[in-house]
Amino acid sequence: MFVSQKTPARTSQGVLLKSLVAALWLSFLFLPLKGISAAVVFFFAVALVLVFSRSLVNYHKTITEMLPSVRFSGLFSMGRMRILILLSFLFAATAPLFVGDYFIDVAILAGIYIILALGLNVVIGFAGLLNLGFAAFYAIGAYAYALLHTKMGFGFWTAMPASLVLTTLAGFLLAVPALRLRGDYLAIVTLGFGEITRLILNNWDNLTQGPNGISGIARPEIISFPLNTLASYYYLVLCCVIFTIFIVRRVHTSRIGRAWIAIREDEIASSVMGIHATAYKLYAFAFGAFWASLAGSLFTAKMQFVSPESFTFMESVLIVCMVILGGLGSIAGVVIGALILVILPEMLREVQLYRMLALGAGLVLLMIFRPQGLFGGKGVSLRG
Repeated sequence: MFVSQKTPARTSQGVLLKSLVAALWLSFLFLPLKGISAAVVFFFAVALVLVFSRSLVNYHKTITEMLPSVRFSGLFSMGRMRILILLSFLFAATAPLFVGDYFIDVAILAGIYIILALGLNVVIGFAGLLNLGFAAFYAIGAYAYALLHTKMGFGFWTAMPASLVLTTLAGFLLAVPALRLRGDYLAIVTLGFGEITRLILNNWDNLTQGPNGISGIARPEIISFPLNTLASYYYLVLCCVIFTIFIVRRVHTSRIGRAWIAIREDEIASSVMGIHATAYKLYAFAFGAFWASLAGSLFTAKMQFVSPESFTFMESVLIVCMVILGGLGSIAGVVIGALILVILPEMLREVQLYRMLALGAGLVLLMIFRPQGLFGGKGVSLRG
């Protein structure tokens, strides 16, 4: 039987075509900012850089043979990864000692988004279910905590577990009818659920105060010690992030996690092997909603205020971008993706006119040259 193989000529043509399309798209975005002459120069410069970088990737084996002293195989070995994780933890634990309040505030926000991205990664990355309304669970957790605190007088450590239960139940109830659908139809249903949730929060004035939001939310306390400073609250968020990573990783390697991966790869084959696909999909939605509720409670306690404007559709899109950027199904990749999409815009704040352009251009280039994400594996896709 004849098996078609990609020849070097076809590969080089594909690389050249992708590079030209990416350069053309970037120069088109650059056109209204600097004019046609600068856009043309920008097009040729980007095209040359992309072609050169892709050529280095294609001839990686040849280059490494020419430079035998360089060894890349052990770069990401288990021992070095553990050292890298330990150094990252030490940096995160000591960061408040040598950075300002502004950076601590950004780090707190990054930690909240890491929890959100890890929760969505359970639904999209592990189970392969496209959810475009994940901010709805974020909002339910935030408002549940705010209402329990302001209306019923619950403290943080009492209101947060109750909001976790309510949001997890909401995720389970949404999944019951939604999982009858697949693919794009499931994405549309989750998108509609997110918008319905936001509109209810925006119009139910008697309960949620409508667009005015809920204020007067106190910071949490630990043994009568209020976490009023950014540094103290940073350590609370850091502990929650470590707890989230630990639990999600344990579940990922458990029987449930392996069942999610089997359903993502081939639902029919997994059902034949005895996996109850519908039940495990319900678990994925509920488990993801749990972490969204935790992030919502932390966000509300940090801001001491909550309003519907914080839970728009673009918030869901941002969380999805974090998962896709890091790599579907990769816990470390999702953490790094969340850090990039939170910290990078802040680093580019001085060039505010170009920062969103640079961010969007980077995502488009990633989808062209590495569609599986920074740390994603091959064959990972979104399925119903």
